[in-house]
Parts: sequence; C-alpha cells; structure tokens
Amino acid sequence: MAELELHNQNLMPKLIDYLSSLLQRVAEANDINVRFQPQKISVFHGLTRPNISIQSYLERIFKYANCSPCCFVVAYVYLDRFTQCQPSLPINSFNIHRLLITSVMIAAKFMDDMYYNNAYYAKVGGISTTEMNFLEVDFLFGLGFHLNVTPTTFQTYCTYLQKEMLLLQPVVVPPINFEDSSLLIGSRSPKLQYICYNEDESSSQQQQQQLVV
Repeated sequence: MAELELHNQNLMPKLIDYLSSLLQRVAEANDINVRFQPQKISVFHGLTRPNISIQSYLERIFKYANCSPCCFVVAYVYLDRFTQCQPSLPINSFNIHRLLITSVMIAAKFMDDMYYNNAYYAKVGGISTTEMNFLEVDFLFGLGFHLNVTPTTFQTYCTYLQKEMLLLQPVVVPPINFEDSSLLIGSRSPKLQYICYNEDESSSQQQQQQLVV
C-alpha cells in the first residue's frame, strides 16, 4: 500500500480521476464493439445509460462509502478479474455503474474491519437494496469467489496505476540543442504498453490488459 501512498489526500482525487477516465474509455470502446461482437445482457445491464457520468459516480462512491483507499485498487483488481472470467460481459456504458458500486462494496467487505451494509451502498449507488443483493451474488459468482489479493498482486496494480497517473501529468520539455546531433539520431517516441498482472505466483509472465483500451 505504501507503494502508491494511498493515504495521501492529494493522491486519491487523482486516482479517482484516472480510474474514471480509464473506465470511460473502456466503456466507450465496448459500446462500439457491440456492433461487431455479441455481448450478453446481465443483471448489471441497465435499460438506458445513467445520466450521471462515470467520474461523478465514482466521486460519489468515494465521498460516501468511507471505505479505506486501498478498496478502490482492490475493486479495480476485481473488475479486471471479472472481465477475464466473463469475456462475454465486457464493461460498457450500460453496466459500468452497477459494476463499480458492487466491486467497491465487495472490496470494502473483504478489506475493511468495519463497513456499511448493502442497504447503505444501495442508497449510495442509487439502486434498491434487493437489486444490490442480486448484484453482489452475481459478481461473486462471476469472479468464482476469487477475492483474495496477494501483496504482490496489490503492489503490481499500484505500480501500474502510479505509472499511468504520472504519465498523465504535464511534463516540462527542455529546449533542444540542435547543435547536439546525438539528440536527433535514433530518437523515437515511446510506445505506451498496457499490461495486467498474471496472478499465477509461479509465473513471472504478464498478459495484455483487458481493462485498458
């Protein structure tokens, strides 16, 4: 947890901003892919797109859930696992809000000693308690009840998120000295590669991330 300094109050808003931006890009991409790739309808799927944006919804959860900051990283891990276990249920604009409130609630229950009940999270998420109960059960079965997050896995996701947040920060580029030809020879723009952690502790290989476009 120290890897990302999650208790830094200046860092959490940046993490919320980045996660919402990431999930927004994924949802929009999958909204387009639905024309070419069949996607199942699940209990997480709404009839219409919610009026509240992903960022505003995640900020609302952060404000009222009062869970420990690490729960948002663990929720991200759960979402990544869910999309890998359920490839026919990709994140899109119709299900992301319900997936978010469910993953954060389950992460809080698993990580925190004290947490709010389903009825409270239902109010935070703008749904009924009955629906919240159904979402929790479906999410758990979708994960195969694989809730444990090892310190190595947690640190890997923290490191990834930290690197991506740093890349989003504006960088002051120093002026180029055109007399120094070494700056111009063989230079090329870095390519950003997105990876997700392979949780098989006996393997050091990494897979292409499904949660990132």
